[in-house]
Amino acid sequence: MRNGLRSGCLSLLIMAGLCSVQGPTAVLGAEESPQGPPLRVPVDQVDGMQRATVILDSYSYTPQHLIVQAGKPVELILTSITTITPHNFVLRDDAAGFSIERDVSAGKTVTVQFTPTKPGRYAFYCDKKLLFFPSHREKGMEGTLEVR
Repeated sequence: MRNGLRSGCLSLLIMAGLCSVQGPTAVLGAEESPQGPPLRVPVDQVDGMQRATVILDSYSYTPQHLIVQAGKPVELILTSITTITPHNFVLRDDAAGFSIERDVSAGKTVTVQFTPTKPGRYAFYCDKKLLFFPSHREKGMEGTLEVR
């Protein structure tokens, strides 16, 4: 009875598109999304702000790689499309003057503003975690801010 119930549940997951069978193992969802091309954040001609929307999903940011100009203000609109899981956006680098940590509740939008001054590549990530489980960053929720 147990094996029949298990295979029936697996069949339902496959039909719902939540699971696929590849070779001898079953894969339940994907924790890492494929990395797309970098987004060159444009400068608004009216206010000089570099503005971009970043989508926070289950263990990913889209886009994962942002390119901005040094010395010009940046506004990131952080939009969570998850229904239950809260995330955050952490961008810390003392040498570059970054100290940003903003929570983004499930289904909510938060805006962060800063002005990068030092060219370089800086990691942003989600450090949320449930007890005894890997952090969201360890599951692949990390991106790159490239300042030119």
